[in-house]
Amino acid sequence: MAIHKIIKMGNPLLREEAIPFSLEEIASNETKELVQSMWDTMEEYGGIGLAAPQIGISKQLAIIRIDEDNERYPDSDESEEFVIFNPKITPLDETLQGFWEGCLSVPGLRGVVFRPRKVQIDYLDESAKNKSFIAEDFLATVFQHELDHLFGKLFIDRMEDISSLAFEDELILSEEEKDL
Repeated sequence: MAIHKIIKMGNPLLREEAIPFSLEEIASNETKELVQSMWDTMEEYGGIGLAAPQIGISKQLAIIRIDEDNERYPDSDESEEFVIFNPKITPLDETLQGFWEGCLSVPGLRGVVFRPRKVQIDYLDESAKNKSFIAEDFLATVFQHELDHLFGKLFIDRMEDISSLAFEDELILSEEEKDL
């Protein structure tokens, strides 16, 4: 089980456009090991998605899985596992939805980001087969957030109002105070 260090905001690699994989690279044992180590890393850090640039690899690969018992996003629905190479994302609905987003590369901070409610993702899977998936609601936000990493973007770049940027523990404290 290989756990990678998550690189953080400020590392210039997070601002680069990642390089697509060739079909041969996707099929390689090295890439299979990379995917497994990304799952291990994501689980270790409690994430619901991870992009290769977040572990210092400037390649177009992201993984997504929302577990039912995820502590960072307890109200989200469980999802299947996605291994995504060389994605293209297309908005299918002009309706925007706002969610508090956080990021393993921006630890401890959250901010409200408005993104399209419904998107189509065309990508290659781990067998280098063409796939297409339509994501809606929170899962659409997760896909857009993770795939942004492949194009040098962080969630803070998408924030319309920087005043919503907050430390996660302060947001939790505010919610607890409301319950009193």
